[in-house]
Amino acid sequence: MLSDQSACRFCKQYPGAIFTAATPEHIAELAAAKQCAVYKKGQDIFQEGAHPYGIYIINTGKVKLSHSGDEGREQIIRLVKPGDMIGYKALISNEPYTATATVLEESAVCFIPREVFLQVLQKDTALSLHMMQIVTNELRRAEVKITHLAQKPVRERLAETLLTLKETYGLEADDQTINVTLSREEIANLVGTATESAIRLLSEFRKEKVIDLSGKKIRILQLQKLIHMANLQD
Repeated sequence: MLSDQSACRFCKQYPGAIFTAATPEHIAELAAAKQCAVYKKGQDIFQEGAHPYGIYIINTGKVKLSHSGDEGREQIIRLVKPGDMIGYKALISNEPYTATATVLEESAVCFIPREVFLQVLQKDTALSLHMMQIVTNELRRAEVKITHLAQKPVRERLAETLLTLKETYGLEADDQTINVTLSREEIANLVGTATESAIRLLSEFRKEKVIDLSGKKIRILQLQKLIHMANLQD
């Protein structure tokens, strides 16, 4: 982590949609307490099992939240984009982090200390309600993911994962290439399958001309067909 006051130049997203429910006075209080840092690719913002000391808001860059499963295998549980907040569930519940936050590309991150955030949360009922909605929405997404892991074939889950990557990080200038670089192992961890299976299925998608592959870059050639393959009627 590179602590740098100049990193505040990245704070154009702050306070973003997360704190729009708060009063101007409380927004100012949070802004005055924030600290900024730049993390390099591969660095951890926090680690599973550690005690939370505050919340983090991603201003630029990309981050993955992963859980260590059986035999130390990584399971990616959430992808984070600019404007998103992380670390709040452990902070509110006063429990250790249940996931590790790892930077996928250089990221500028805001940190708000635990005491300040909780004090504002206690004083601002609108913000408290908004935080409840954020937690509830994440719980709903987790329930959907668990259901899909249990019921959907791997092929459908891979198609859905590629669509999720597109929705989360958008497309590059060609309007086809997904704007994130992930290893085949990371894609497999998102899908919930073996790396070999992910590689085989990506090759099948390519042969069917649904996607194209260039190193770690994935280009969507037939979006509607990919949506159909993901079986997203519900």
